[in-house]
Amino acid sequence: MELWRIFAGILGLVILAEFAVGVGIFLQICRPIRKPAVYTKPEHIEREKIRAANNAAFMALGPEDVAIQSGDGLTLRGWLLPAERPSRRFALLAHGHHANGPNEFCHITPFYHNTLGYNILLPDHRGHGRSDGDWIGFAALDWQNVLLWVDWLTERYGQDIEVILHGISMGAATVLLANENDPPPQVKLIIEDCGFSSEKAELRAAGKMIFKSLEPLFLPAYPIAHLLQELFAGFSIKQSDPLGGMARAKCPVLFIHGAEDSFVPTRFVYELYDACPTPKKLFVVPGAIHAFSYYVDPDGYNKAVTDFITEHLGAA
Repeated sequence: MELWRIFAGILGLVILAEFAVGVGIFLQICRPIRKPAVYTKPEHIEREKIRAANNAAFMALGPEDVAIQSGDGLTLRGWLLPAERPSRRFALLAHGHHANGPNEFCHITPFYHNTLGYNILLPDHRGHGRSDGDWIGFAALDWQNVLLWVDWLTERYGQDIEVILHGISMGAATVLLANENDPPPQVKLIIEDCGFSSEKAELRAAGKMIFKSLEPLFLPAYPIAHLLQELFAGFSIKQSDPLGGMARAKCPVLFIHGAEDSFVPTRFVYELYDACPTPKKLFVVPGAIHAFSYYVDPDGYNKAVTDFITEHLGAA
């Protein structure tokens, strides 16, 4: 009898641990709680200095505070920065997980605005920044809102506009999904930077990075997280699968990734690139970790984007 009690106790602890880890995974789609970030690595400290300066420069230009309504009634907000000279070309920049528009892209906006002369739209996804929502869409819900923003731009500026969708991390998965779901003709090109192949694959990759060799012990935690996501956030993990839907891609895609990315493993970009049926290019940055490709090689990044746009759309 004593052995059965010990066994039952151990089993109870294992079940409790799996459930706790499952809840922890699920909480990654909750709206982030704002707290000061503490950076210790030199590359992160330097990035934050650049980010703060560029963010201040962007806001000093006086972007317009804009908003739309999502299909389920959320108010989604963004910043619209018109080109200095009239342009029919727009860069719609989709940020990543636990970020917001300006913080994610403030280092790239000078390139689009000053160098290329484009209009820029920086939306905050649901559950992020100034937008409504308690749950993060993890690309599965965000791609629909990105296309709503395209409709909003078209209604405001006309049918002849050209929109480039550029996303980083979760935002990259978002623009890939938008490209796979019959985007309007105003969407011309997709630029994805360090996007994941699917939510399922990304959660496993993050788990391996956190738990390392112990990660297989927590395999039962993933279905728990997936079930909680469906019950509380209202969408399935299967809805965030850019790789699975890649055969439906419509526009040309530029794939960008850091060669040293362990958070969203670099192998994902090769899987996505190989599956893409549209015209495509691949730019992998040596030495770059997750979302650091622009910081490591801004000149190469700018050239890759410029060449890709020129090849498919010509000069602005």
